[in-house]
Amino acid sequence: MRLLLVEDQAMVRGALEALLNLEDDIDVVATANNGVQATAFLAAKPDAVDIVVTDIQMPELDGIGLCQHIRQHHRGLPVVMLTTFARAGYLKRALDAGAEGFLLKDAPAERLAMALRDVNAGRKVIDSELALSAMGSQDPLTDKERQALKLAQQGLNTAAIGQKMCLSQGTVRNYLSEAISKLHASNRIDAARIAAEKGWI
Repeated sequence: MRLLLVEDQAMVRGALEALLNLEDDIDVVATANNGVQATAFLAAKPDAVDIVVTDIQMPELDGIGLCQHIRQHHRGLPVVMLTTFARAGYLKRALDAGAEGFLLKDAPAERLAMALRDVNAGRKVIDSELALSAMGSQDPLTDKERQALKLAQQGLNTAAIGQKMCLSQGTVRNYLSEAISKLHASNRIDAARIAAEKGWI
């Protein structure tokens, strides 16, 4: 099976590529540093890969955004997500985006190879530890609240967030206030921290 490997950390990307290429039936045919590079590759060569293996947290376009793009433009192309962090929120967002697989990066290489074979055969594969932790963990944020918090986490003020989201400052303040209340946080930065720890942004 032919893979596109998307990972922003060069050392991790190189190690994963080397380990996966040791498998007789797996060939990493292309790599990308982020989701933007991955979408460009897929647009140029839509039939070049059988599975996309991607990190979740990346600059420019993260794994969730990449998965959503693939669902819209490359239907039928499976996506397997990898993460360093065992956060239930990541799992829910990945599944909502349409991912077929979700594994921790510290899983043994044989486990990843087996998971890729399962996904290639049409089955979903989810790390059991994450699946257990996800039970009973519900994200209370709306998409707009999540987006506003993510921008606040990047250090943007209300006016800048409003520009990014095409909203008035008052509306942005309302979204942030709702998020702070839902997360029982002391301020927007505290709310962003809590949401990040849960994997909700």
